[in-house]
Amino acid sequence: MPVIGSLVPASLAVAAPAKRDYFKELGVGTFINAAGTYTTLTASLMRPEVVAAIEYASKSFVRLTELHDAVGKRIAELVECEAAMVSSGAAAALTCGTAACVAGKNQEFIRRLPDIEGMKNEVIVQKTHRYGYDHAVRNVGIKFVEVDGAAELERAINPKTAMMLYFNAADKTPVPAEQFIAIAKKHGIPTMNDAAADTPPTGVLKELTKLGFDLVVFSGGKGIRGPQSAGLLLGRKDLIEAARLNCSPYSDSVGRGLKVNKEELLGMMIAVETFVKRDAEAEGREWDRRCKQIMDSVNSVKGVNTEVKTPVISNRVPHIHITWDQSKVKISPKEVVKALREGTPSIEVTPSPADRVIVAVWMLQQGEAEVVAKRIREVLKSAA
Repeated sequence: MPVIGSLVPASLAVAAPAKRDYFKELGVGTFINAAGTYTTLTASLMRPEVVAAIEYASKSFVRLTELHDAVGKRIAELVECEAAMVSSGAAAALTCGTAACVAGKNQEFIRRLPDIEGMKNEVIVQKTHRYGYDHAVRNVGIKFVEVDGAAELERAINPKTAMMLYFNAADKTPVPAEQFIAIAKKHGIPTMNDAAADTPPTGVLKELTKLGFDLVVFSGGKGIRGPQSAGLLLGRKDLIEAARLNCSPYSDSVGRGLKVNKEELLGMMIAVETFVKRDAEAEGREWDRRCKQIMDSVNSVKGVNTEVKTPVISNRVPHIHITWDQSKVKISPKEVVKALREGTPSIEVTPSPADRVIVAVWMLQQGEAEVVAKRIREVLKSAA
């Protein structure tokens, strides 16, 4: 009796593809990421479980809206909010969330965006919360109304107000989150919080919706370590349903180009599953070990000082700040950054002010902390 494998004609058998170094073929260099989860540096590396989910999804056809529903329901359960959707990145979540507040589920309005004639079309934002990503909100055609302080905020609310936008990582916040939410609820205005880069900690995925924000945005490819081209929109069920209608796969919508495929949907769900189960204490110990490794090495150069600082909101992970007396170590921080980038292996560090070099350790892979420690010491020592 023939074995199953013998039933496949030899002409149809597929050989295992040869291993290829695609980046090398293309002339694209790789580097050690001592910078962080920056989009231009391709953010984070997906967890193995996420890669496995993407491969699994790539082998079957499913009905996309059905998968969207199921994944959204599962993510909402994991983060304990009313509803959730996977978007094509955090910026896409901002666009879809805004469209939900402006057009809602009104099919005529959905088709007309960004033509906002006859719709609520103003979004209130604190002046200190304007930032480089609010173009994603303006894509819907809205007009921003800037305010400074609670009194101005209340006066700005009118029948045209569609939404109030809050930037979670803003340096200055005249109207803090709790007061911002309270004013919005008093007037029946939905709020959206852009917290794209604010994971870890794990709990933030639940905290902001529980605080009262109607919509909350997270990046999928940063601290959560899902696909870089995926994001999360969490919040009120009616607004998530409206956001979905204003997005792909619905063809005549402002978000039609913001497509999320089945691989990203499943990958993002598994990324959230693994993120909420992560051992934060063990991760923290490993980050501390990497910091010590680099600091011990760099501090061996006379005149060099190091200090660990952890940002308060975004990228809440240890960052090593390296400073030195340039009269003794005759090289500028900018020159150190250039030497690390152009060396072998190439190393990227966190964008830094002119008086220091900043190193983030959380995206380093096994054995890379030792390499970073050695290279920075070599660069500084050569100038001492």
